Amino acid sequence: MQVAILTVGNELTSGRTQDTNSSYIAREMGACGWPVRAMMSVGDSENAIKLALDHLMGLADAVLVTGGLGPTADDITTAAVARAFGRKLYTDEEVLAHVKGIFTRYRLKWTENNAKQAVFPEGARPIRNPVGTAFGFSLNIDGKVIAVIPGVPFEIRRMIPEEVVPLLREAFPGAVKHSERRTIKLFGLGEAAVDEALADADFKSLGVEIGFYPNFPENHIVLIARHKERAQAQEHIRRAVELVEARLRRYIFACDDETAEGVVAALLTEKKLTLATAESCTGGLIADRLTDIPGSSAFLERGVVTYSNEAKIDLLGVPEAVIAEFGAVSEQTAKLMAEGVRRLAGTDLGLSVTGIAGPAGGSEQKPVGTVYIALADRAGTICRHFAWRWDRRRIKVISSEAALIILKDRLTGGPDHD
Repeated sequence: MQVAILTVGNELTSGRTQDTNSSYIAREMGACGWPVRAMMSVGDSENAIKLALDHLMGLADAVLVTGGLGPTADDITTAAVARAFGRKLYTDEEVLAHVKGIFTRYRLKWTENNAKQAVFPEGARPIRNPVGTAFGFSLNIDGKVIAVIPGVPFEIRRMIPEEVVPLLREAFPGAVKHSERRTIKLFGLGEAAVDEALADADFKSLGVEIGFYPNFPENHIVLIARHKERAQAQEHIRRAVELVEARLRRYIFACDDETAEGVVAALLTEKKLTLATAESCTGGLIADRLTDIPGSSAFLERGVVTYSNEAKIDLLGVPEAVIAEFGAVSEQTAKLMAEGVRRLAGTDLGLSVTGIAGPAGGSEQKPVGTVYIALADRAGTICRHFAWRWDRRRIKVISSEAALIILKDRLTGGPDHD
């Protein structure tokens, strides 16, 4: 069974919005063993949608369409698909009641154009949307399937695995193979170095496909095994993971849906340890990431943004003489910041970051991208020095990631444990 992908929207063809939906859907289809023959984007034009469907249906057994299912005048995908196949439109009263119920539940103002989200071509099968108001729909046309879903990425990431993949498996039962996938997440090693470390690893003999996906500031390795027997697919993945871990264990911090902040949160909760953060150049980003984790109040006592020298002196007790001699961006200051916030909060750990995010403020001795990250606990204080080459935002992001990895390693006795 082969798949084609069509994304609809003027925002895509104008370049105002990047099409991330196609790449996500292609990965999901590949994981199921269904190759993608083509991907296209067209604007909000009935004629363009019809021509694209005609072309893609000649290439594939299933065409997945995203976008243009909302309530506004430029959301024309449903009408365009209906006209392309000579179908009348109808309102599904059950779906309409569901959409109205969402508006009532969240006390949203109902306007009649929202009823458009419950309109489908005759013969269509509605596709449930677990996180939005616009349902999708599918049509069977001469043994081929067209599945149309909203274009909101968050909604797609729920609808594809929960609704569309089961629909396609039902429509093409002979194309089903058991698929196992594992994503291994690394930090601190470039894509080329990751590839080199695994260059002579024989994944093919294991029946496993491998892909390398940069996801700044991380690198992800995706392993996929397919087999008619689920147990065999699982065994192939297990052996492939062992092979990757044997070569890259030092850089692995998470797998699959895990995040650096999630791993740290789990460790702090398990060990019943508390943390306080003092951030300068990251502006609170570390605390922000940690508080994205439910239950973070169990371990995060406080986070302070000590951006100015005065804040470092007044709040954290960094001596003015230290800043004058070594600078606000220095190992000495970073260590005192970590120790100061730990003392201030009375926590088990204190984590600090200070650096030069740019684009100005650098010098020959301390260029833009110079960052110091320190971690204090009862065993002492460690500090790491980094020299990033990125722009301001990326320096903030990669510094927050590095801080979380340092904390993770300290908690597990990993690579950066002193």
